[in-house]
Amino acid sequence: MTNIKFTTRYHFAGINCRRGNMTQIRISDGVLEGELVDNEFGGKFYSFKGIPYAVPPIGNLRFKAPRPAKSWAGVRSAKQCGPMCYQRDIFLNLPPMGSEDCLYLNVYSPDISPKSPLPVMVWIHGGGFICGSSDDLVYGPDFLVRHNVVVVTINYRVGTLGFLCLDTEDVPGNAGMKDQVLALKWVKKNVEHFGGDANNITIFGESAGGASVGYHLVSPMSKGLFKRAICQSGCSLNFWTTVIDPRQKALVLAKQLGFYSEDNKELYEFFKNLPVEKLIDLSVNTTLNRKLYELDFAVVFEKQCGDNERFVYGDIIDLLSNVHEGVDIMSGYTEDEGILAFALPGINADVVFKYANEICDFFVPKQIALERPLREQFDVAKKFKKHYLNGLKASDNLNGLIKFLNMDFFAFELITFSKFCAGSQKNKVYLYKFTCKSELNQTVQLLKLNDVFKEFGRITVSHADDLHYLFPFKALQHKIDQNSESFTMINNVTTLWTNFAKFGNPTPDSKLGVQWAPFSLKEQHYLDISNKLVSGVAPDKDDVELWEDVFRITVPRRIL
Repeated sequence: MTNIKFTTRYHFAGINCRRGNMTQIRISDGVLEGELVDNEFGGKFYSFKGIPYAVPPIGNLRFKAPRPAKSWAGVRSAKQCGPMCYQRDIFLNLPPMGSEDCLYLNVYSPDISPKSPLPVMVWIHGGGFICGSSDDLVYGPDFLVRHNVVVVTINYRVGTLGFLCLDTEDVPGNAGMKDQVLALKWVKKNVEHFGGDANNITIFGESAGGASVGYHLVSPMSKGLFKRAICQSGCSLNFWTTVIDPRQKALVLAKQLGFYSEDNKELYEFFKNLPVEKLIDLSVNTTLNRKLYELDFAVVFEKQCGDNERFVYGDIIDLLSNVHEGVDIMSGYTEDEGILAFALPGINADVVFKYANEICDFFVPKQIALERPLREQFDVAKKFKKHYLNGLKASDNLNGLIKFLNMDFFAFELITFSKFCAGSQKNKVYLYKFTCKSELNQTVQLLKLNDVFKEFGRITVSHADDLHYLFPFKALQHKIDQNSESFTMINNVTTLWTNFAKFGNPTPDSKLGVQWAPFSLKEQHYLDISNKLVSGVAPDKDDVELWEDVFRITVPRRIL
């Protein structure tokens, strides 16, 4: 031991101890030992992985709101990511993996003893609320920590484990969202020990992660836990983020699993004691004609069940008029989001084309289908089908079909979400459209859709393609040339995101050669994040105006 030098110093409320590449930090629950690792894109950063923020949600805690982690004695190793929530990846068709004991997070910091506390960015992964994790093989911090920010990535319960709802005190719903809240409380309490600023936290996420961010913006449980928010390809207005009549879905699921009682206590005991393997690969069809894709388990608007604290309740339109005041917001979407529809469970290109060509209500947005009679729905369908297919078969007008799916699944409601957030004039809002095109756009390939889009006419910018410009997907094992145009785009995107986290302004200076102005109802400024950064107004103007005209007649309260 005599040849090992220790450097001990006080850091905020904790003590840091370095030994070679190993680094120890004392947080509120005990001592963690992490690593100082090389960043292949420049410099080094401190890595602390697999930190528990809650007690394992197993046994009697299944479906319950999470409880804070217990302290430990001695030194806890923080060199491996914790297990993901037990799941099967529906998009990549991977075998079941993970554990119910999954409530862990990772912290990456460029400097654990900075002169001034560093901005903090907390990543919430996507995966349709049924899969995904914070594993650094997918969400490594390498690109972002170069910009002098602390990056935190979190796990939360997904699928039935995270979102089953019986509308009862035992199973009120939104357990996965409450996991996220507890993780944010952990960050608020502990991030200073990693060099982070507890008063400058930005939450950001994509797809279901972006939708989660949108719900945190209106949840009373989340208020005060963050300063800024980024919704990527998902927000609380998107139809797929909310489950209608979740108890009915739970009853149908129980019957599919061979249990027919509707007694609340018996249902709870049944679901609580099922082997975890029985709680994945589930499809709960409660309607005769369901939408192309509809989540069985996602966010619910909670009923008051005993003394349970509710994550979100009421009506989303009413809530959006009261977004947490003073929180800066960035939101946006990719150019070809609708490609995701071709890779959903039980769906392939032939199914999508058949539905688009033959099913009358394929072109009816979910919100209109829920509120308007069939005659009006068919009028809407005819209008959209004529506009987007122009009399052609869906397979012969793939561009038009993708534009419709893009608006239906993501873009229209993300733009509308930005309008609601900007409308109260209590929040600074930024809107973007992501159109970067390079070899990093790998989603079509990962989803095995190359044959479908080989004659699309250009590189696609699918749902999730923006992630490759924020995180080095190590699982793909491709080298990135730091002198390439692709890396210039990576640097542009990560600079915009980290500037927003630091200053609440993605372009506080002229270094990127563009000025990204805040979005407002009158001047609908946005940034086209392409191979070059280009500012503009009113993205996809013709499509948005068409959709607003339709909604103005059918569901006027959903537009401004």
